Amino acid sequence: MRALSSLRWKIALTTTMVCCMVAAALGILVHNVVARQMVGEVRKAAATELDHALGHYEYGTAHGDVNAVFDPPDLPRRLRELVAGGQTGSIVGEQGGKPVMWAAGPADGKALAIWLPFGSTRDRLRDIDTAILASAILAAGLVALAGLFLADRISRRLATTAAVARRITAGDLDARVNLPGEGDDPGPRGSRDEVRDVAHALDSMASSLQGRLEAEKRFTADVAHELRTPLTGSLAAAALLPEGRPKEMINNRLRALHLLTEDLLEISRLDSGVERADLTRVELGRAVERAVAAAAAAAAGSGTSPDAGPAPSVRVVRDTVVVTDRRRLDRILANLLLNAGKHGRPPVEVTVEGPVVVVRDHGPGYPPELIERGPQRFRTGDPGRGRGHGLGLTIVMGQAAVLEIVVGFANAPDGGAVTTLRLPVGRTPEGN
Repeated sequence: MRALSSLRWKIALTTTMVCCMVAAALGILVHNVVARQMVGEVRKAAATELDHALGHYEYGTAHGDVNAVFDPPDLPRRLRELVAGGQTGSIVGEQGGKPVMWAAGPADGKALAIWLPFGSTRDRLRDIDTAILASAILAAGLVALAGLFLADRISRRLATTAAVARRITAGDLDARVNLPGEGDDPGPRGSRDEVRDVAHALDSMASSLQGRLEAEKRFTADVAHELRTPLTGSLAAAALLPEGRPKEMINNRLRALHLLTEDLLEISRLDSGVERADLTRVELGRAVERAVAAAAAAAAGSGTSPDAGPAPSVRVVRDTVVVTDRRRLDRILANLLLNAGKHGRPPVEVTVEGPVVVVRDHGPGYPPELIERGPQRFRTGDPGRGRGHGLGLTIVMGQAAVLEIVVGFANAPDGGAVTTLRLPVGRTPEGN
């Protein structure tokens, strides 16, 4: 049933139905015209024979050469009533079990009737109807095959275009439809190909989108590289300042700018697609515990969040061994915990259940735009989630793509942001 709902079958069935309707209409029209003509010829011959018999009866001469009889028992009732009213007429009926054309007229209060054989005429009509039906079936079959062929061509081209669109959505910006002749201008008198136009528009959109994204990636990488050298010098120069509040404020701002630069460099590497995972077997529960402890120690040592509250808690419901890159997994968890500390509220809870890791805070939750569209760099969404440059979750998505981790963003029913990491299972270190 699902196959019949596809575009190719809809077009083929519609074409076949239209052909059948046209064939039926033409068949009925031809049948009526031919039947009227053939029956009219027999009716005309019967009327001539009836006039001949009535003439013989009127003049009292013999009429043995005509099948004539008074008030025959097989005479149809309608024709008998017509003659009783003083009129003549003809009608198809039976005589002796065989089809005949009856013709009758009044003769001294009786019905003088003649008949002509009608079997051959009826057989000819049946032969004609059979020929019309066979022609209609043949035409419908040919049209159905032609419609299926044309619909299959259209459907295949549309399916190719849809597949390319899905590849572009998945991040393959090099995907193109490239239908033959898509760059030709049909001109005002040329025939248009709407499927080709759609494919050409998709290719143009993909090229434009790829150009803009590449320009954004180059800009991000260039800015990060240009900032790195002067920032390193600034940090070294700030270390020579005398101790005091001004030095502390300068160092804090320089460290924040240095972290931003490092984040931009990491994003540029992830965007370039050159990052490769160093896969090893890892006990997920213990790895998450160590990563959370290291992230909490780093946050406490930096002194950037003195009011962050208690350290995140880790609950291992069911431990498992996964094949992943330990360093990249630590980076993902560290960014999620940093994001929860900045934009959420304690307690921050990390749960491990099989190959699934859930990080939850009890703050205002993720903004709807982030849940629907995913993280976007330099956007933090809802002001209720705090302030920031929006690169932390972007790095999470980039590193997760390298590790083939599925990331989900949601809000808990009772409040708080929930991030779910689903690590791949059944993978071996040599498989990647």
